[in-house]
Amino acid sequence: MPTSDQSPLILVDGSSYLFRAYHVPYLQALSTSDGQPTGAITGVLNMLKSLKKDYPNGNVVVIFDAKGKTFRNDMYPEYKANRPPMPDDLRSQIAPLHEIITAMGLPLLVIGGVEADDVIGTLSNQATALGMETVISTGDKDMAQLVNQHVRLINTMTNVEMDEAGVVEKFGVRPDQIIDYLALMGDKVDNIPGVEKCGPKTAVKWLTAYPTLKEVMANADQIKGKVGENLRSALTQLPLSFELATIKLDVDLEQSVEEIKPVGADLETLKALYEKYELRRLLADLNNGDKAEKSDSAEVEDSSDDEVAESNIDVEYDIVLNKADFQGWLDKLTNSEVFAFDTETTSVDYQKAELVGLSFSVEVGKAAYVPVAHDYEDAPEQLDRDWVLAQLKPLLESETQNKVGQNLKYDANVLSHYDIAMKGITFDTMIESYCLNSVATRHNMDALADKYLGYKTVHFEDIAGKGAKQLTFNQIEIEKAGHYAAEDADITLRLHQAIMPKLAKSSSQLSVFNEIEMPLLPVLARMEQYGVLIDCDMLDQQSHTIGTRLSELEIEAHNIAGKSFNLSSPKQLQTILFEELKIPVLKKTPKGAPSTAEEVLQELALDYPLPKVILENRGLSKLKSTYTDKLPLLVDPKTNRVHTSYHQAVTATGRLSSTDPNLQNIPIRSEEGRKIRLAFIAPTDHKIVAIDYSQIELRIMAHLSDDPGLVKAFSEGKDVHKATAAEIFAVPLDEVTSDQRRSAKAVNFGLIYGMSAFGLAKQLNVSRHTAQEYMDKYFERYPNVSQYMEDTRQQASDTGYVETLFGRRLYLPDIKSKNGMRKKAAERAAINAPMQGTAADIIKKAMLSVDAWILEQNDPRIKMTMQVHDELVFEIHQDIVEETTAKLVDIMNNAVEMSVPLIAEAGIGENWEQAH
Repeated sequence: MPTSDQSPLILVDGSSYLFRAYHVPYLQALSTSDGQPTGAITGVLNMLKSLKKDYPNGNVVVIFDAKGKTFRNDMYPEYKANRPPMPDDLRSQIAPLHEIITAMGLPLLVIGGVEADDVIGTLSNQATALGMETVISTGDKDMAQLVNQHVRLINTMTNVEMDEAGVVEKFGVRPDQIIDYLALMGDKVDNIPGVEKCGPKTAVKWLTAYPTLKEVMANADQIKGKVGENLRSALTQLPLSFELATIKLDVDLEQSVEEIKPVGADLETLKALYEKYELRRLLADLNNGDKAEKSDSAEVEDSSDDEVAESNIDVEYDIVLNKADFQGWLDKLTNSEVFAFDTETTSVDYQKAELVGLSFSVEVGKAAYVPVAHDYEDAPEQLDRDWVLAQLKPLLESETQNKVGQNLKYDANVLSHYDIAMKGITFDTMIESYCLNSVATRHNMDALADKYLGYKTVHFEDIAGKGAKQLTFNQIEIEKAGHYAAEDADITLRLHQAIMPKLAKSSSQLSVFNEIEMPLLPVLARMEQYGVLIDCDMLDQQSHTIGTRLSELEIEAHNIAGKSFNLSSPKQLQTILFEELKIPVLKKTPKGAPSTAEEVLQELALDYPLPKVILENRGLSKLKSTYTDKLPLLVDPKTNRVHTSYHQAVTATGRLSSTDPNLQNIPIRSEEGRKIRLAFIAPTDHKIVAIDYSQIELRIMAHLSDDPGLVKAFSEGKDVHKATAAEIFAVPLDEVTSDQRRSAKAVNFGLIYGMSAFGLAKQLNVSRHTAQEYMDKYFERYPNVSQYMEDTRQQASDTGYVETLFGRRLYLPDIKSKNGMRKKAAERAAINAPMQGTAADIIKKAMLSVDAWILEQNDPRIKMTMQVHDELVFEIHQDIVEETTAKLVDIMNNAVEMSVPLIAEAGIGENWEQAH
């Protein structure tokens, strides 16, 4: 921050930030409802907002490159010749951004014949001559040459600031050596010729020995080796490289730096532009007089009501340290229609977490924190934890007392360790947001508070610190902890009041919330608390076996390569494969290096032995680190079981995900992967039962499309892939070959995932023409499928979303994108999302039905332990396993009604693999 009273000059490299914002993944998804991209606009405006906050008295000037060539092209026609043309979806954002910046009242400079760097260099040079402090906001390393005692750089995207010492620390040379440094290295992006093979280390080494480019050139004969030869070969072109890298300091400007000043914002124009480009958060800032700090950067704009609730509210947060105050709050909670509830603990792992305090809110702006286990030195006396929980137990276990929380499943799991079975979990703001729009934002409290309240919450790191020295909650001073915890409860209540009315506008979305997601929460909590039993000795043996095989693969790889190398190093692998073994390069990385990605190696493995060895090595290494080594470490010493965490608000389609361990990603296609499921075992006298829906997404396609041919095949219990093959290849059902069935299966599943003829051809290893013929015959035989797909694409384009059979709404932000690839991907998702989403709804409905029946039996010999994709896994006592399995299959078969039968297939075994 500036230390003098003088207003600093803030020079914004608009072109630099425009390109950087364009390539930020979460910004790429932003667009208006009619498809105008706005991600780069949003990124640059957020950067400007951040600058204005950090330098409230700064004179901000924004500089962009002009169209056309510059004086550097006259010096060297090949300058920037390698740069690809600007993408259309980026070009379309420049004029709107210029309009908005001008309406903001900020000086905007676009000077022809030079680059933005030169305008910035000229203004900073003028400012330095006047003794003015200058901050250049850029991500361009070339600007380091402008740094001096009055000029420093700040990268607003990374918040890294550089003064003269910072330049030396980052680059290894002084600011006055940067041009020499850039000239020696050259620049492939700008096509500036340098010294071949001269990277940053070599350039620093030379400039340390010989402080200027001229001296380096004068002593070229003293530099030995191949790089010395390269230097001597480059001597004639280095002066040109120096000129090209030099930022011009004397551009002829209409106004001097003293005359360029911001003016008042044109609020009406600005408002109209924000409305036109649907920058809702910035519009809310404008309408609210910018009362609260809000960010528009990380959210995907959606078609749901995005009105931001009032955030400038006076708060009253109590810290409860005596029984009288506690009783007062207990009365408030008991008499409330709904209260917000949150726990503070020592760990994010619900199995390890110890309760430190509890917070409540019954009215917006008013909340309380009850500390019960802060144990730092000189901590004040607190209410006894057991006493507090005993008073709260009837309330927390009441089914009629409505509670709202943010991820209440975690709190329920923590309370279960204190003999409290939490009930009355009526609302959860995380799930409310997820059901409203699964892709509009992340669903954590910080993101939700920003999106729906325009409120910046206190982060845990703000009160606990970061890294190895981070405090656990019990070590945090009660005053700090109290505000943080009470705010959590208060914001949760506010979020509920902001999101639920939006959700209630759609009866189908509200139904998903009330009838699927919220009832599922306690089911998942019970599964998590019970956990799964694993055989650690078996996993240890598998780790040893895999370790032996990895050693063998390493030796094999070294023998093929003819030398030792690190199999985990992409760079070394690139050298071995493409330079030494001369294997053709199939694909390059964004930086131009030969790709060694898995799909590339898979293709190369068809013809070359080393890629095949590398693929096996990678697969086994991941298996070992993720599962055989890690699973035993996750066993809880109190229960001797592994307790995963199921997540309802992560995937866009409604599918559950899980972590620690990730049960959804245990590989099943390789023998070693399947062996991991051998370690998921049944307790004594019990069996593992796995029940899996058969071809559920194809059945959903048959129902949604109502295609007579598909419906008939499933209704008559035919092998649908064989039936499809008979239709496509025009042969009797009993004459379908295994190859024909395989091709038909690829078509069946490929169409569900929006696969093109090109993709199908690649998968089946046939010509594109043949693959297209297969698809044409498929649609000829199943015309309703084609019509359904067309109708679904049209619905997605018209509304911006598709829906599952049960009303779950799946938004597709890129469906109107002007970027062709993104639009095509969204169209493919439009076809697949209803299938995946409906499958997710069906398995969840099945879980609810199964859980209700198990509770009704009240038999501890029956436990539902896992949900993985379309499969439910149980532990059932051997004495009742057959009849119980038959009942569970019947429940799953009848979980929902469709025009084709649901078929659940069961297996029974000593372990998960046997049962599967």
